[in-house]
Amino acid sequence: MADRKHWEAVYTTKDADRVSWFRPHLDRSLAFLDGAKIGQGAGVIDVGGGASTFVDDLLDRGYTNVTVLDLSEAALHAARARLGERASQVHWICADVTEVHLPDAAYDFWHDRAVFH
Repeated sequence: MADRKHWEAVYTTKDADRVSWFRPHLDRSLAFLDGAKIGQGAGVIDVGGGASTFVDDLLDRGYTNVTVLDLSEAALHAARARLGERASQVHWICADVTEVHLPDAAYDFWHDRAVFH
């Protein structure tokens, strides 16, 4: 619960583009995605994706089976607000990745930029 409180505080007191880890586009992650050569209907999950713009780039590239999982509802809210109507195209999960039950074999590409470091 302390982790959740920490991340809620971060995303309720700072704009998503004002945190030290913000990047307008995750070029290295997008290169990994390109290298995986998966189809646009493949299941892609962004763990710890929160307010990241990775989801924007996935939608821009035509991916249709996208999930964003984050511990912070405030971070997810920021991403949904930024995406506007396109947010309805994404499956959003607010949970701790170490505790959440994810469906077996649902994801072809797992992205987490710094969740487990």
